[in-house]
Amino acid sequence: MLVDEALSLFVGYQYSQNRSEHTVIAYQTDLGQFFRFAALDQGLEPEVLTVDLIDVYIVRSFLGVLAEHGLARKSMARKLAALRSLFKFLCRKEILPINPVQRVASPKLGRKLPHFLYLDQVEALLRAPDSTNLLGSRDQVIMELLYGSGLRVSELVGLNRENLDLESGLIRVLGKGSKERVVPVTNYAIQAIEVYLGLRSDKSKALLLNYQGMRLSDRSVRRILDKLVARISLEQHVNPHMLRHSFATHLLDGGADLRSVQELLGHQKLSSTQIYTHLTRERLKDVYAQAHPRAKEQPIPEG
Repeated sequence: MLVDEALSLFVGYQYSQNRSEHTVIAYQTDLGQFFRFAALDQGLEPEVLTVDLIDVYIVRSFLGVLAEHGLARKSMARKLAALRSLFKFLCRKEILPINPVQRVASPKLGRKLPHFLYLDQVEALLRAPDSTNLLGSRDQVIMELLYGSGLRVSELVGLNRENLDLESGLIRVLGKGSKERVVPVTNYAIQAIEVYLGLRSDKSKALLLNYQGMRLSDRSVRRILDKLVARISLEQHVNPHMLRHSFATHLLDGGADLRSVQELLGHQKLSSTQIYTHLTRERLKDVYAQAHPRAKEQPIPEG
């Protein structure tokens, strides 16, 4: 089967699986690039290349050329994923007997350390809302819960009044995969929530409302945070997840154990939480390099 025919068949299958237009176009682009490379490798025109001519060596050679051109590993992994999906589909349809991508290892992705805020930056943000009015008091609640309880923004906007147990200092949160967990709230957050709810006269079950009285959206929280960042003239892009990162980092800095932080964050795997220990180690190295005289001085060259 010609590669153009195989690609057309695969694209039709993707649409039948309700893949987004963006995903299908990305597949077409990546696969088209690979087929042009494979045709050149075989000394053929792309329109006469057939799928049975593709082998593991062509795939590895393709990845090697991408690496030589400095393509990011994440982009290489995406292109390889597109190839895997295509050839798995062709084998399932019995168009090919062997999947040439099966023995190709994915490029290892370096894990980025999460960005966080220092304590003085967080404190400035927590002081930024004007709690004397309804929307300002709501913004205070947002900040106290994002940082004080380490909530994801989706968890925050999904909170209902019935999820609050302010007397016990606990809230029930619906996290990823509809998994419920109970997290503590600070006295600052309890006070902020009580002030905010005291200013409201509506019957809505949602904890956080916009100016129209509707449940607040993820996007609205990001806009509110942008305004608070601008208000304190913080020269750094801040998103809601950075407050969650700061929550975890500051807990570990304060002596919290990793398992407890994992539970508070709602991470299924401990490895997801361990990234913060790498972060605190990097901070210690920076502090050491800047503060210790032996770390700053360079050895005198011999001779």
